[in-house]
Amino acid sequence: MFKTSEIRQRLIVLKSLLDRITRAWTLRDYENLMRFFVAVFPPLVQAERCSIFIYSSDSDNVWLKFGTGVKEKEIIAPKEGSIVGRTISNGETLFGSELDSHSGFHALVDQKTDFVTRNLISVPIFSLAEKRCIGAVQVLNKRHSSGFTHEDEQLLQQVVRYLALSIEHNTITEEMINVSKQMHEEMVRSDFTTSNGHSFVAESPSMQQTLAMVRQIGSLPVNVFITGESGTGKEVIARMIHEQSNDRRNRPFVAVNCSAIPENLMESEFFGYEKGAFTGAVSSRMGRFEEATGGTLFLDEISEMPLAIQPKFLRAIQEKEGMRLGGNRLHHYDFRIISASAKNLQDEVKKGRFREDLFFRLFSVDITLPPLRDRSVDILPLAMMFLEEVNQRFNKKVLGFSAETLARFESFAWPGNVRQLEHEVERLVALTPDGETIAATHCSLPMPTQGTDHAEEAPDTLSLPQQRERLEIRLIRTALEKTQGNKLQAAQLLDITRQSLHNKLRQYGIEA
Repeated sequence: MFKTSEIRQRLIVLKSLLDRITRAWTLRDYENLMRFFVAVFPPLVQAERCSIFIYSSDSDNVWLKFGTGVKEKEIIAPKEGSIVGRTISNGETLFGSELDSHSGFHALVDQKTDFVTRNLISVPIFSLAEKRCIGAVQVLNKRHSSGFTHEDEQLLQQVVRYLALSIEHNTITEEMINVSKQMHEEMVRSDFTTSNGHSFVAESPSMQQTLAMVRQIGSLPVNVFITGESGTGKEVIARMIHEQSNDRRNRPFVAVNCSAIPENLMESEFFGYEKGAFTGAVSSRMGRFEEATGGTLFLDEISEMPLAIQPKFLRAIQEKEGMRLGGNRLHHYDFRIISASAKNLQDEVKKGRFREDLFFRLFSVDITLPPLRDRSVDILPLAMMFLEEVNQRFNKKVLGFSAETLARFESFAWPGNVRQLEHEVERLVALTPDGETIAATHCSLPMPTQGTDHAEEAPDTLSLPQQRERLEIRLIRTALEKTQGNKLQAAQLLDITRQSLHNKLRQYGIEA
């Protein structure tokens, strides 16, 4: 006899294995299985060919998805006036004989596949979850006989049941991916799009406040100081502020990383130099002050600016003029300064590492960007946005993220912030074949610890109706939360009518 603890442990192991198998299922596996059924059905009843039709209730179309000789073409079958259409509409098995002497949809397919259909049997595929017809299997040309029999029908119906399981599993997966994309489109705020085409994700209240401040100060001629950990998006915010300025948005945005410039080159970098000013100056070059004239000068990691250059820097931005190294002509400047630092600049002033007068010159308005770990609600929308961008940049077609991958994303602290998340998505897209979902196998992030809220649990049921019901309840509650209980707006987010939402609220017992 097994002990209760042993049985419980064995169940946990089996559920974990089952969960891994479920996550391992990909679109390619589904297509290979469909081709397997196409190959198996004809010899099962001594026939020549097979076609699998899928019915789309959204478009009301019948698609010939897989079949012998189809060569991956997608052919639409008429719902009215075809044997397969009547099979799906009536949910009944139909037989056809002497078809080579009759016109119809079968004759059109024969022309495309270089085949002659003499007789066929058309068996409906029923959804095991909703008791409706989702497609049909047609087996063509019974060998050594005048036509198909009811014994053939009974044999095919037994196998079609397993075909229905595969189709429904794939359909639910596609629906979840589509819902994920729709939710992503709602979550990504397109109020701001930078000149390089990046949308800005701001679901969290802290980032919404940041966007509000950007709107408020963008058109004002004030200097801005942005603080935040490395990788939080300080330059993105700076570009947004620049592009909100009516009189500067079409002029240069000059970004300078102060920590990347050697101290002995700092002066020539900002002021420029004339030909012959020093060894190696074979031609004249304007400095960053001149380049930014009329636009915005973004000084990243300004806390790393050497003390020796700070007095000259302060005078240049106060007087709005300066001379190139080796020159004697005064150049006038007109630019807005947006500076940023991962360090607390006030602490640097107290420690004597940064001039106080320069600090006050730069510190008109300050914006603090929170780290990604403090705005976890933005993680998944950011990941979806990066997936779309990387797919386009890499010319790939990766479908989305597995549930376990998303769980790792949400539970991770992201010390490198948004930049680290973007690089992780790039890496995963590069390692994932087209047409597949990103699995956690290639993920460099650690597994969520036990007890973490975001850790994925193995499903307690494989019932498709129950899983669909849970998904609908979760999406409805999310939509109601986003619209603060407004049923009309929630219905629009869910892409259903208000009456449909009302019926589902009553069905599931959800209070708005």
